[in-house]
Amino acid sequence: MDWNPGILIPLGAFVMVVIIVALGNFRKMRERELQAHAELREREMEHERRVKELEIERLKLEVEKNKSARMS
Repeated sequence: MDWNPGILIPLGAFVMVVIIVALGNFRKMRERELQAHAELREREMEHERRVKELEIERLKLEVEKNKSARMS
C-alpha cells in the first residue's frame, strides 16, 4: 500500500475530528451519569431522613400510649 501524503493527511485530519467529537460525547454522557447518580443518592438520603422521622414519631406515640395505659 502506498502511503501517499495527499490522502494520508486529510484522512488523518478526519480521524482526529472524529476522535475529538467522540471524546466530547463520552464526556457529556459521563457528566449526565454522574449527575443522575448524585440525584439518586440525594433522593435516597431524603428517604432515609423521612423514614427516621417517621420512626421517631412512631416511638413517641408508643411512649404516650404506654404512659396513658399506666395512668388508667
